[in-house]
Amino acid sequence: MVPPVTTMPASSALRLLPALVLALVGAALSFWLVPQEHRAVEEHLIGFPRSDPYTHRLRPIALGLLCFLPALAALVYAWSGTLDRYLARHALKSIGICSIALFFVWVLTDLNDNLDDYQKAESPVAFTLKYYGVVFPYLFVLLAPFCLLLGLLYSLGKLSASREIVAMIQSGRGVARVIAPLTCIGVFFSTACLLFNYHLAPWGDGYREALVDSVSHGAASQARNVLYHNPDDNRTWMVGSFPYNYNKKGAQLLDIHVTTKNDEGEIVSRFYAPIASWNIGTREWKFQSAEVLHMDTDNMPLFKTQESPLIIPDWKETPWQIVNPGLKAINLGVPGLHSWLEQNETSEWVDRRPFLTQWHHRFAQPWICLVVVLLGAPLGIVFTRRGTAGGVAVAVFLSSMMLFCTEIFLPLGDSGYMPPIAAAWGTNILFTMIALLLLWRRISGRPIYQSLKPLLPSGE
Repeated sequence: MVPPVTTMPASSALRLLPALVLALVGAALSFWLVPQEHRAVEEHLIGFPRSDPYTHRLRPIALGLLCFLPALAALVYAWSGTLDRYLARHALKSIGICSIALFFVWVLTDLNDNLDDYQKAESPVAFTLKYYGVVFPYLFVLLAPFCLLLGLLYSLGKLSASREIVAMIQSGRGVARVIAPLTCIGVFFSTACLLFNYHLAPWGDGYREALVDSVSHGAASQARNVLYHNPDDNRTWMVGSFPYNYNKKGAQLLDIHVTTKNDEGEIVSRFYAPIASWNIGTREWKFQSAEVLHMDTDNMPLFKTQESPLIIPDWKETPWQIVNPGLKAINLGVPGLHSWLEQNETSEWVDRRPFLTQWHHRFAQPWICLVVVLLGAPLGIVFTRRGTAGGVAVAVFLSSMMLFCTEIFLPLGDSGYMPPIAAAWGTNILFTMIALLLLWRRISGRPIYQSLKPLLPSGE
């Protein structure tokens, strides 16, 4: 006897359609973006050969995973239950509206500050599109927690007012089970922020400032006024401007001062050059219009201006060694921070604490999204007729305290008053404990506001 052939119901097949469409879109984006990121990694490793190749070669993988993350979220949504899909759909609609509103507020503020600079570009429209394409990962990581908090408070407040949350609980689901799809949304947002934070978000934050400099000052600088000392040859460099992609399109180092001393600490030579370049093939330094000062045996200075380029073939310094001390920790992703920490593991000339704090912060910051969901869910769900105004006020207060703690803990980690790992994860741990306390009170049916009364001056 032939068993009957079972087919997927039409409604289930339709639910999988968004996941399929998003998978195709993700595949197209991955096919377009991942090879570009791979080429960028290889060019970076050529220019900075001492960088850690393994962490940098994970950049295209992180970007590829990011392209398929919406499809995975749609697949989880398709296989969820009816109530879970309803609650998730309701929350995502509110989160989307809040995201669009906050994004446009940020864009309008940015245009108000920088529109004059954008108009100086050869093609203002193309430059503006490139600028916001670069800044999008940073903006996503920056605004995601606030979008989640506002969206959840609005959607849960509306569902509470219509007694839909009460109906869900009376159907046999507890509060923890009701907010499970919201927690899943927080996990997906945190994962997206984690993948963005691996490289694109901090790099975009630094590169957007360089893009503005490129149209306002004519050059995009990766670092300025960089001081580098070579202890082996007792030579000190001061570079006024180190451009992005110096090894491409003829970009050169600007305003270079080099001082060489002998073993007794006396100056042997010093020179200044407005432009310098380094040939990766011959490993030669070329200085344009160099003004050279030599000290003879009687310590009499001898000045000489080079009419032709000054070429020095035997200096060991390379551009990536010189720029290394001038890099900002806040603008480096995980690969850049890991490479920097490895290269300066035993150096006495640099402070490793800011870079180590930022390295931990790259992994800690994305999970603020999940913490925000755990905070917003118990504050947005209301069983009484008092409304959600109190929950919104408490949520705004707690979110402002989260920002305050982050702004305090990170400088404490940079200065050594807190361990870097504690400075990076301290905000997450503290507010996760507060969120679990609020959630416990909501699950147990105890009013949250009663626990806040003793904290108020009047006790009301």
